[in-house]
Amino acid sequence: MIKKLALVVSCEHAVNTIPDAYHSLFKPYIALLKTHRGIDFGALEIALHFKEVLECDLICATTSRLLIDCNRSLNGRCFSEITDSLPVQEKQDIIAQYYLPFRQSVINQIDKHLAKGSQVIHCSVHSFTPVLNGKVRNADIAFLYDPQKALEKILAKKWRQEIENKSEYRIRMNYPYKGSSDGFTTALRKRYSPEEYLGIEIESNQTLTRKKNSLIDLKNCLAMGLLRCGATPKYGRFDSGI
Repeated sequence: MIKKLALVVSCEHAVNTIPDAYHSLFKPYIALLKTHRGIDFGALEIALHFKEVLECDLICATTSRLLIDCNRSLNGRCFSEITDSLPVQEKQDIIAQYYLPFRQSVINQIDKHLAKGSQVIHCSVHSFTPVLNGKVRNADIAFLYDPQKALEKILAKKWRQEIENKSEYRIRMNYPYKGSSDGFTTALRKRYSPEEYLGIEIESNQTLTRKKNSLIDLKNCLAMGLLRCGATPKYGRFDSGI
């Protein structure tokens, strides 16, 4: 199937900033905010590079996930151990000020492109800590997708192949998380049909994203790999072969 394409990029854990109103609450957690718990190191730089190179929309969350995690459902664990015990009204205020505007901005961009007859590829950009709970993550890049969505699977595999043809990155699929687990792309798959919407989460190892030179190489490789797939507005069409 070949359709006109639109590319939407989101970055749910772009920053570790906390709004002024919650500075006192987070004062004991300044050190935690500077770790992978507070921010996905390098994810914003990758997302900004995509915007520059791939001619796409970019929407970023404006606060740390330790205040509220924009990649988790409201019925899931969107509040951290720091904010989970806040009064209900205060939590509702956080949702209304930071969570819903981010999500609605992404939805608005997708709806705009669908109204023009385009198929939307949504790349949700993340990074992961190289060691968690004493376990080493043995990947440099990972693509997360829903295995039940044929087009997502095809795109992820093509993207992986294009990168492997030009580099020695260790690439895994649906690792270190499942692409069908609770997340923004999972929610959006329920809103749109598989023909309208393809959601891919990009996970990069922070061993690479926290060093300037390796981050430059990584973001270039990711962007050019997607370009070679033909899955960007710059090429304009994604031939899935279906």
